[in-house]
Amino acid sequence: MLSRFGFLKGKSQVTLIALLALTLLLAACGGNAATNNTAGSAAPSASPEASAEASEAPAADKVVTDAMGHEVTIPGNPQRILASYLEDPVVTLGKIPVAQWTVGSNSIQQYLQGSLKDVPTIAYDLPVEAVASFSPDLIIIGEESAVQKGLYEQYAKIAPTYVLGNATNIDWRKTLLTIGDLLNNKAGAEQAIADYDQKAADAKAKIQAAVGEKSAAVFWLTQKNFYMVDEVVSSGAVLYQDLGLKTPNLVTEVPVETRGNWNPVSLEKLAELDADYIFLLDSDKQAGDTSIIDGPIWQGLPAVKAGNVIELDSSSSWLYKGKIANGQIIDDVLKAMVK
Repeated sequence: MLSRFGFLKGKSQVTLIALLALTLLLAACGGNAATNNTAGSAAPSASPEASAEASEAPAADKVVTDAMGHEVTIPGNPQRILASYLEDPVVTLGKIPVAQWTVGSNSIQQYLQGSLKDVPTIAYDLPVEAVASFSPDLIIIGEESAVQKGLYEQYAKIAPTYVLGNATNIDWRKTLLTIGDLLNNKAGAEQAIADYDQKAADAKAKIQAAVGEKSAAVFWLTQKNFYMVDEVVSSGAVLYQDLGLKTPNLVTEVPVETRGNWNPVSLEKLAELDADYIFLLDSDKQAGDTSIIDGPIWQGLPAVKAGNVIELDSSSSWLYKGKIANGQIIDDVLKAMVK
């Protein structure tokens, strides 16, 4: 999974974050909602005792088919869920996984640590022995590439293993709904999406009232190289799709067939940027190197001259996706653009 850069070849967000997090490690070394059902008037009402028994009855196991055609028996009430790099939807649904994704010894999803601070880590590539050591009763995998070369069969011997598949995994809403269904909480997933969509709509209205129609770009600076988020993933999807900010020229000029999740931008090309605002994740500065942002090209950008650069911590939620991650991104945008 680490064979190619996701932002260069359009691979999954998992690969991207693993690589960028690994880059950060190297750089650091250098410096519930309920639904109401109304019964018809002819239907007899259940007794309080029957209702209590029904509500307390354990959910039954169910057989489902995953994206790879596997028939998977999902336990009715899984207690030890392993869903590496899918912690955002799991936490959104009120569950705490048995282990959490990491690259290296300490690169974790910091934005989720309010919920996961006491959860042990597991390497991003899910070594079979490590998976077995956590005794999961349900394993959820994001994409097909993570279970190739016999890995699925090895995981399935440990616990029921469900593969979401790329088509679902790339869309956080589909992912949340699917996991909600697996965990018998689809209503909770639907409510979480509705809450997020309302938050995004409210934020969009506030932003337009405060600054009008403005464009914004999101950059990652690491080891003196800029990478620009695409318009349909991660923080790009939040800014351009959910909040209605205008897409700057450098994003739209990248040929569709060569786009990745994060696309490299040369300094010469950067000089052409027409964005009104820039959101910057600067891991170089965090490592003590300010040579690029102190240079003439960066300092000459209109957004920089106007003081419209918002610096973000590289460990923030801007590299991730999900209801929690995206909600935090919206909070950051509101703080920056609505005074």
